[in-house]
Amino acid sequence: MQQQSGAKAQRRAPHRRSWDYVLRSGLAGGIAGCAAKTAIAPLDRVKILFQASNPDYQKYSGRWLGVVDAMRRIVDQQGLMGLFHGHSATILRIFPYAAVKYMAYDLLHLALMPTPQDETGVRLFLAGSMSGVLSVFLTYPLELIRVRLAFDTKSKPQPGSLRHIITKIYHEGAGGGEGGAPRRALLHQFPILKFYRGFTSTILGMVPYAGTSFLVFERTKAWLYGLLLNRDSRGALLSDRPPLLELSRTVVDLASGALAGAISQTASYPLEVIRRRQQVGGLLHPSRMQRISETIRWIYATRGLGGADDGH
Repeated sequence: MQQQSGAKAQRRAPHRRSWDYVLRSGLAGGIAGCAAKTAIAPLDRVKILFQASNPDYQKYSGRWLGVVDAMRRIVDQQGLMGLFHGHSATILRIFPYAAVKYMAYDLLHLALMPTPQDETGVRLFLAGSMSGVLSVFLTYPLELIRVRLAFDTKSKPQPGSLRHIITKIYHEGAGGGEGGAPRRALLHQFPILKFYRGFTSTILGMVPYAGTSFLVFERTKAWLYGLLLNRDSRGALLSDRPPLLELSRTVVDLASGALAGAISQTASYPLEVIRRRQQVGGLLHPSRMQRISETIRWIYATRGLGGADDGH
């Protein structure tokens, strides 16, 4: 039995190293990302309003049922589709983001950990972090656009909203304070940089987020597979004993992913709040760029220590 399982694992290994597997992983990741973001779109919009300290919704943050009250107000002011304001930009971003992240992770996993014996916590964290940084770098302008759309609570969603936001970001200036003139000159020469507001804090948050996410997922999956299914993380039988529970591997993967998401989100959440505040900084202060230190001071001055947990 064990010899047969080993033979099956050996036959599967080349498949994991093939471009066919990597491309399928990217496609599956992109589709899964779109489905997940669509399912939580209303909650995601409220979270952005809380994180970015939208003045019309601050009073709901930190309250029991505050999310429900905020959603009710959005529906009253913008209609039911207001809960999905900015979702078109989310879909445009999330498919390439998730596809690149999972493709890059598979390639890095194979490069850094060609055998199960090479699979250490540090290497799992490194592969996850690098894949997360690459994916967010390639798709960040779309992330900024979708946050701006979600932050807008003054008007109902319109067909030209996406184009209007892009044009507005492009024409935003930068300056004020020490070093304002050089920054203005840089942004005038390279307008694409205007679409990277908050990018530094995003990278600082992505390293612990993506690294912890993949590390916890792989470790939890391996533990649950062995405990419940009597299999290793690649699906091969460990022994002749029957599984503890008759569960599909999909259910175990889902549970592992849920735990990994909760832990990684908590680990990087304060940096996500800083990122959101910087991303909408162009709406509140279009003539200048907010530094991370300035953003931290503003959050502490207006919201206290609890401001780092808004929307969590």
